[in-house]
Amino acid sequence: MKAETDVCIIGAGPVGLFAVFELGLLDMKCHLIDILDRPGGQCAELYPEKPIYDIPALPVVSGQELTDRLMEQIAPFNPTFHFDQMAIRLEKLAESEALPHGGWRVTTDQDSVIDCKVVVIAAGGGSFTPKKPAIEGIEAYEGTSVFYSVRQMEKFRGKKLLIAGGGDSALDWTLNLQPLAASTGLIHHRDGFRAAPDSVNKMETLVKEGKVAKHIAKLKGLKGENGKLEAVIATSKETGDFEIPCDTLLPFYGLTMKLGPVGGFGYEVKDGLIPVDTEKFETSTPGIFAIGDINWYPGKLKLILSGFHEAALMSQQAFRICFPDRRLRFQYTTSSTDLHNKLGVAA
Repeated sequence: MKAETDVCIIGAGPVGLFAVFELGLLDMKCHLIDILDRPGGQCAELYPEKPIYDIPALPVVSGQELTDRLMEQIAPFNPTFHFDQMAIRLEKLAESEALPHGGWRVTTDQDSVIDCKVVVIAAGGGSFTPKKPAIEGIEAYEGTSVFYSVRQMEKFRGKKLLIAGGGDSALDWTLNLQPLAASTGLIHHRDGFRAAPDSVNKMETLVKEGKVAKHIAKLKGLKGENGKLEAVIATSKETGDFEIPCDTLLPFYGLTMKLGPVGGFGYEVKDGLIPVDTEKFETSTPGIFAIGDINWYPGKLKLILSGFHEAALMSQQAFRICFPDRRLRFQYTTSSTDLHNKLGVAA
C-alpha cells in the first residue's frame, strides 16, 4: 500500500491521537502507524482498566475510556490507521509535484509506504517487542516457521502448530487457531496457567477431546533445515528430551519495550530518548518531531498531559512546514466559526 499525507505519526497512543486533533484544527491530514492492533498504546495494551487521575477535567478515567474519548474527539478529521505494523525505515524525499518542498517516506514491516511532509514520533517508550525463547539458532526460523504474533489467522490454516506460553495470548491463540490448524499443541513449563480461568477451562476441554496436545515441558531446540521447522525439541524432568513434530512455532512469552527502529532514523538519540527543543518539539532533524514519553528536554515530565501540550506546540511548526505559503492564524475553539465548522459543531 502506498499513501500520501501531510503528517505521518508513528504511535497511536493518547499523545499520538491528540496530535491528530491539533494538526486537524490546522488542516493537516494524518496517517498513524502502530505495532499494536488497536489505538491507545500502553493505555490500551497494559492498563485498560487501571484508573488515571491526572487528566485535566477528568477526576478519574481508565486507559480504555481515555482512548475511546480521544477517538471520538478526532473523528471529524478522519485519520487513517495502519495497525499491526512497525515503521522500519525513514527516507528523505526530494522536491516533487506532490511534495514541492520535499518530505519523507516512511516504510513499515508490512510494506506500507507513506509519503508525507512531516513525521511525528509519538511512540511512547518505544515499540512493544516480543520476548523470545532462549533457543540457539531460532533467528533462522523467524518469519518462516517461528512467529511472535498473529496478524492474519488464515496464514496458519492447515499448519501443524505448537504454541508456547501460559498467559492469555498463548491460551487465546490456542483456542482461536485450533479450528483452522491441521494439529495444535500447547507447551508450558508447568501445569498451571496464568490466563483467564474460562480460557484455561476451554483449553482443557479441547485436550480431553484430543483436539489439543498439552506438553508440560520446556523448549530446548529446533529441528529443521533452511528455516523450515520439522519438530521442536522439548525437555522435562520426567521424560528427558523428546521431539514434538510441528511446522510452526508460536511463542507467546510477553512483551518488552524497546526504542526499536525509530532509534536509527538519523536524528540525535540520547540514553534511549530523542532530544527536542521546547519551542517546537522538533528533533535534531528538521521536519521530524518527537512528542510524549519518547522525547527528552530539561525538566521533562513523563505525563500524558505533558504530551498533549507538546502536540499543540508541535502542530504550529508542522503547519509552517506543510503550508509555507499560508499565514498561521491562532484561533480559539470556543469562538472560531472556522474551527466549529471543522469540528462539525457549527450552529
